[in-house]
Amino acid sequence: MRDTDSNTDSDTDTSEELPPYIVPFCERQVEILYEDDDLLLVNKPDLLLSVPGRHRLNKDCMITRVQQKYPTATVVHRLDLDTSGIMVVALNKDCHRHISRQFQERKVNKSYHAVVYGLVEKDDGSVELPIKTDWENRPLQIICHENGKHALTHYQVLERDTAKNTTRLLLKPHTGRTHQLRIHMREIGHPILGCDMYAHQQALTMAPRLMLHATTLEFEHPASGDPVLGHCQPAF
Repeated sequence: MRDTDSNTDSDTDTSEELPPYIVPFCERQVEILYEDDDLLLVNKPDLLLSVPGRHRLNKDCMITRVQQKYPTATVVHRLDLDTSGIMVVALNKDCHRHISRQFQERKVNKSYHAVVYGLVEKDDGSVELPIKTDWENRPLQIICHENGKHALTHYQVLERDTAKNTTRLLLKPHTGRTHQLRIHMREIGHPILGCDMYAHQQALTMAPRLMLHATTLEFEHPASGDPVLGHCQPAF
């Protein structure tokens, strides 16, 4: 298992620590989906960090690439290294402050496409299980009913493939815990294909990548107050 958390590299100097994971260079480019004076909507490819990692060799990322053309660009939120899809990038401090507040107050609506192992029985449902960091096995997260943080995910079946024994889901996280979608799907017996952190071996080998993509992002435009609905179709 490698550390695929958004941008965490080991910085603890002990002999027991694993060497930091050096992210291979991602040939695919960041796609600009929308642009105005205040913000960008971009499509981050999988296997590209959102922000620089701690290790000096993990500096290439979505925001440093975007800043080559938009020097004032700053990150408002993150996607894991293995997750592709839509992100909003602020172009000025007021925009950054406004959208960050919307994320903090859970006023931003997000949806993801995922392909999971097995045939999900219910057409829709919710998973409400508290999550905490597994400190002895970081960056893994665990379900903890005693002192985990509240985590809620809604799901809807989009397609069942009986031949492949997989289900395509629309996932809508109400909270934004680390690895929430991965661990929630694992907990209901349907791990996301290609997940090297929470999937069993069969589900891991059924896809060449993590089959998780941020598809939509909805929030209030910081300048006009109008609703912004960004959409980015998955490549899988």
